[in-house]
Amino acid sequence: MLRRAEPEQTAIEMVTLEELVPKDHLLRKIDAAIDFSFIHDLTAPLYCADNGRPPLDPTLMFKALFVGYLFGVRSERQLVREIEVNVAYRWFLRLKLTEKVFDASTLSQNRRRRYQDESVAQAIFDRIVEQAIAHKLVEGTTLYTDSTHLKANANKKKFDMAMAAKSRAAYWADLDAAIEADRAAHGKQPLKPAERVPDIKPTKISRVDPEAGYMVRDDKPKGFFYLDHRTVDGKLGVITDTFATPASVHDSIPYLGRLDRQRARFGFDVKTVGLDAGYATAAIARGLEDRAIDGVTGYRNPTPPAPGMMRKSKFAYDPALDAYRCPQGQAIAYATTDRTGYRHYKSDPAVCAPCPLRASCTSNAKAQRTITRHVWQDAREKVDANRLTAWGRLVYARRKETVERSFADAKQLFGHRYARFRGLMRVQCQCLLAAAAQNIKKIALVIAGRTSPKPA
Repeated sequence: MLRRAEPEQTAIEMVTLEELVPKDHLLRKIDAAIDFSFIHDLTAPLYCADNGRPPLDPTLMFKALFVGYLFGVRSERQLVREIEVNVAYRWFLRLKLTEKVFDASTLSQNRRRRYQDESVAQAIFDRIVEQAIAHKLVEGTTLYTDSTHLKANANKKKFDMAMAAKSRAAYWADLDAAIEADRAAHGKQPLKPAERVPDIKPTKISRVDPEAGYMVRDDKPKGFFYLDHRTVDGKLGVITDTFATPASVHDSIPYLGRLDRQRARFGFDVKTVGLDAGYATAAIARGLEDRAIDGVTGYRNPTPPAPGMMRKSKFAYDPALDAYRCPQGQAIAYATTDRTGYRHYKSDPAVCAPCPLRASCTSNAKAQRTITRHVWQDAREKVDANRLTAWGRLVYARRKETVERSFADAKQLFGHRYARFRGLMRVQCQCLLAAAAQNIKKIALVIAGRTSPKPA
């Protein structure tokens, strides 16, 4: 006989949270692998010791944020609602089954008012990396770096035009010294002292988030974005650094500084770096050479010449003569070194005037061809040569399996397609916490795989 089921909502049962959480739940693995106790010590100076109401445990606050990143919950209000009904979240946060969950405003106001910069988020990220190092998940010998764009929380149609300076290159002082040394080696007089100033050009400035940069790149969406510059270790893809900039900042500008920070902070003995073509610059190559690091970069197609004109590659450089050799055999000798760091090599017009290749070589009225070469071009060519070796091809092939995979996971699983907040500092905190959550998950899964019994 068919009977209606009795309502069980009010039945009294003796249960514990421990019983309600599946044994193989991700949060169980994280709880077993990661020590979060350091968060309390990091944040203690931000709280008053003898005044005010007792605060919520900062470890609880940050663990709640990590839950949001781990499970792709972008909204803090939605995150609190999820914690209210998900027993696994309550178990991880050490909340009782009937305990009232904190309000979403508590989470947001704690983030806004107490953490005025990214120092705490940076310290938490660093401590997670240190735990990965302690578990021997990071080698620190081969690093891969790339950037990805995060859509800013700003309407691309609401902007003002203003004159803004381009990002300043950090290597200008080294470049000036190299220019003067090169001119002296060629018997040239020193250049007159002149202060380098960044180029100023009309730029779109968002009315909603002025710190976001307007991105205009080939095969990329146009609008206001931030860039997340991320470095991962070559062993298991653990993220070792993340740094946010406006999308208008070139990838190569912050690279060497962030590389030095990792070496100093974690004691990495970096031997090799893998980079895409955006980092294939003479300044990066020289910086890696000075640090005794082998670089492998993607191929960067040079600017094509005018239609019907010969490429620069047709002219072979002779280091012994410090001159270029044209297809007809003429030596194109050194002339000067300009303030931008380029040597100028100029041909003899008397030889070029009757040359049968003149029409495809130069359109100069004096029948003179000028070829430029950067003062750090030797270092650039060494890095380019690494890419063509069997070892270099193996290193570069790992790039898509490490840093590109890291970005794919971040976007697909951790909600890292969009900037959750406005302002560079808050976006930097988002990048740090998202990367820390990725590392937490990776550490937990690897350790769980090590300790789990193998099937018979």
